[in-house]
Amino acid sequence: MRLAPVLAAAGVSTATAAALVFAAPAADASGYKMTQSQAASAFRSAGITWSSSGGCTDRYNSTCTSFEQINSGTVNTIITLKNASGCAINITGGTETGHASGTYSHWNGYKVDISHNSCIDGYIHNSFTYIGYRGDGYPQWKAASGNLYCDEGNHWDITVY
Repeated sequence: MRLAPVLAAAGVSTATAAALVFAAPAADASGYKMTQSQAASAFRSAGITWSSSGGCTDRYNSTCTSFEQINSGTVNTIITLKNASGCAINITGGTETGHASGTYSHWNGYKVDISHNSCIDGYIHNSFTYIGYRGDGYPQWKAASGNLYCDEGNHWDITVY
């Protein structure tokens, strides 16, 4: 099928279509940035809980658990983890300040921390590939998607690429 007649029928010139195609950014698995409200609603709908030592969601307070500016791809990955595993998921760390910096950081929306429980521990150990120790000495597992699950002792640190 030739595209020019379809574009013409839709009232779009080939030059306009080409400009739109070539000006659009490449798709990114991280998706788009979400607000606290959007992410909380998605997690709540999926039956995912969250907690913080401060009982708050302020991104600029390290005792809070915030989802402000989290990537939609990260949210979707955690929802998929819950659905695939059938396990309870409790998020203990999001985009709040106080985590290590870097491109694929909590602050930039690529990481969340979740609580340990026997169900999720077993699922990660049995479903993903153990790839050895991270530079800081914590063991990690890699999903087929490339996402990393690092056991930091008192929680799982999950990086979504």
